[in-house]
Amino acid sequence: MILCITHSSDFYTIDIVQNALNRMGVPSIRLNVDEFAINYKIHYDFTDNGRQLYRLNINGLTIESSQITAVWYRKLWDLTVPGDLDLTYRSVFVKEYRTYLQLFFDSLKDLYWINDMQVDHAVGGNKIYQLKIANSVGLRVPKTTISNEAATIRAFYKSCVNGTIMKLHGALEKSMHAKSFLPTIKLADEDLKNLEELSYCPMIFQEYIDKLYELRIIYVDGEFFTGKIQHKEMQTDWRITRGTSPSWERYPLPNEIKHKLRRMMQRLNLGFGAIDMIRNREGAYIFLEVNPQGEWGMLQKELNYKIGETLAEKLIEHARKNEQ
Repeated sequence: MILCITHSSDFYTIDIVQNALNRMGVPSIRLNVDEFAINYKIHYDFTDNGRQLYRLNINGLTIESSQITAVWYRKLWDLTVPGDLDLTYRSVFVKEYRTYLQLFFDSLKDLYWINDMQVDHAVGGNKIYQLKIANSVGLRVPKTTISNEAATIRAFYKSCVNGTIMKLHGALEKSMHAKSFLPTIKLADEDLKNLEELSYCPMIFQEYIDKLYELRIIYVDGEFFTGKIQHKEMQTDWRITRGTSPSWERYPLPNEIKHKLRRMMQRLNLGFGAIDMIRNREGAYIFLEVNPQGEWGMLQKELNYKIGETLAEKLIEHARKNEQ
């Protein structure tokens, strides 16, 4: 049985993977983390002979941790707290249920995960580490600085021939189609007057890449699915294009770039990731970042890529290896 960790508002991609697993004859169970404390029943035993048993009842279906053979870690959301719970007890409620949820995850630590939860969080939360590893395998990366010092950023701005972009280290929202997020923006001269406000929030600053186009590359355990983003406005951040949505087309990623990205993902210890790259006007490929929980549904839908099916195949493949 494959465990799929997600949340109650997830749709489309989770269904693709679970449907694919079902067609391949492998059952799966969906765990909505946000509902763990309100809809699930839990039971944990540690016997005197050292045997551990974690039992979980999800929507009337009882499973034991020993039945799970691999884990797809897609998303981790905050626990939902009952609205009628006294405010005095809310912190205790959340703390205890988080502990029991982690106990469940710990009972599965010897299985194959896409991705390992701790690695996922460590890599996703450290874009500078990503750039370091990307550079170490021969990928080109943009000149980058993180700062809340106005004078430092003004000097960095002047050093960038084609301009400077500014972005947050992390996302404000959890989904690709979030209504509120702070996009990547290109700095203008007048913005330099307001840099003292960085004392409230340090940000990432990078040299602006004069691009031909952007690429969203989905990596699944050694395989690649690449979409080229086309939009007439060619915004700094394609997610904020106005009017018509950006269109996608399949893109033949060069073997040399695949080789370097594969080495990077192996060094990052990630089995899955949504990689963003730019191809500049000189034809060079520039690595921007990898999101271990990045979205891929648009590529599956618009380009007919079999990303979800590949995820299912890889989970089954590794689960069977563990059983041998």
